[in-house]
Amino acid sequence: MTYQQLKSKDLLKIKTLGELKASGYQPKSIKEELRQNLIQKIKAKENVFAGIWGYEDTVIPDIERAILSRHNINFLGLRGQAKTRIARQMTELLDEYVPVVEGAELNDDPMQPLTNFAIELVDEKGDDTPIGWWHRDDRYTEKLATPDVSVADLIGDVDPIKAATLKLSYNDERVIHYGLVPRSHRSIFVINELPDLQARIQVALFNILQEGDIQIRGFKLRLPLDIQFVFTANPEDYTNRGSIVTPLKDRIESQIITHYPKNIEIGKKITAQESKISGKPMDKIHVPELMKNLIEQVAVEARTSEYVDEKSGVSARLTISAYENLLSAAERRIYLNDENETVTRIADLIGIIPAITGKVELVYEGEQEGAGLVAYNLIGKAIRTLFAQHFPTPEQKKKDKEGNPYVLPLSWFGEGHHIDILASQSDKEYKKSLHEVPGLEKVTTDFVKQLPEKEKEFYMEFALHGLAEYSQLSKKLLDTGMQFKDLFSSMFDMEAPDEDDFDEENLN
Repeated sequence: MTYQQLKSKDLLKIKTLGELKASGYQPKSIKEELRQNLIQKIKAKENVFAGIWGYEDTVIPDIERAILSRHNINFLGLRGQAKTRIARQMTELLDEYVPVVEGAELNDDPMQPLTNFAIELVDEKGDDTPIGWWHRDDRYTEKLATPDVSVADLIGDVDPIKAATLKLSYNDERVIHYGLVPRSHRSIFVINELPDLQARIQVALFNILQEGDIQIRGFKLRLPLDIQFVFTANPEDYTNRGSIVTPLKDRIESQIITHYPKNIEIGKKITAQESKISGKPMDKIHVPELMKNLIEQVAVEARTSEYVDEKSGVSARLTISAYENLLSAAERRIYLNDENETVTRIADLIGIIPAITGKVELVYEGEQEGAGLVAYNLIGKAIRTLFAQHFPTPEQKKKDKEGNPYVLPLSWFGEGHHIDILASQSDKEYKKSLHEVPGLEKVTTDFVKQLPEKEKEFYMEFALHGLAEYSQLSKKLLDTGMQFKDLFSSMFDMEAPDEDDFDEENLN
């Protein structure tokens, strides 16, 4: 049986260099290792990057081409585009175990020892050299580039304590304490946010990428380090905080551009996969598909909003956090009202505002409530966009010269009536409030096809929000919900508006 045919349990039984040679083991570089395992997975039609949605025809083919070309990689994209996650998943393309010289500081290959310790041990013990096995999960190093990162952190430095303990002079290589890069020999080494790394530190990476040389306090060591480098960078960083120095950029063979989900369906897959819902009573909370679409549409609106800095991007973490907050709002209502089940409400979207305000960078930073106003505005735009996909818009009915299907409910509000939809009110009170509006149920059943019975009130509430977004009704944010009333009567309301209200008219 050849080395390639040995199973993990059999490999772990090999304890000496002689046994390793007898197995037929041949050293190979980490880039060749990645390449060969990728080829096998492609031939077997296996999904190399499971759980990475929306990149099947764009980013992933670029990554595969880079690995087949044995390239170092730079992922260039805005925040929340799975750059680091992809890098971490590259470990799945490594061999499950690789042999190392036992006790070697840089995990030397027994057949290609690198450090003085490993070389001397192999010379002394020959085939009796003890070896260990290194799992692929441990062959990954990640460093966030920050302004305080030093050459010593990445490359290494002279260790005076080691010199004193071992009674060595400073011209002995054994006094060197190796940094993260040499310790990542035979591993995947990731530097996140590369432009944040000071230029002089980036320069220190030149020879490692090109020649394998490292220089530490006057020592020039020829260490043919075997590393798969992966970098991540945000295009914003090139102008705001720093840049990738040209010679280093030139040595990174493949630069792969990432992107946000190209449609709502992909966004929903990511949100569902990443949301932390363990422990939540999901059997008691029903989330209509439209509500999931609204959460994703908020992110879509944010990425095109004039209020949000497009260079900063809007992370997928916005929708994940928003979905978690939405579920928590429904869960809280169950506990408050001692109910067995509930359906998420449009009013619950008030609860996702904190998830939005922390995830968007405004073009003009102002008072704290400025971010809240923008978040409320984004929710309104999402409702307006999706309303047109489920109900006829008042504008469209005018163009078609058809009768206004909303005349009955709008007339009721015009008579001075109003309703309050509260996020915390019981399901019984919630349904009662909505059914007080004449004609609202008929509008919903007429235009929403295949409407599940449990979602009827949800769509009725959605219709009210949509009419408010199309300036047919007035919508006012209350402390715990929404109030709907006639648009014109609210205009002539002499009561001064509360400056803390997120009334959408204040945004225009």
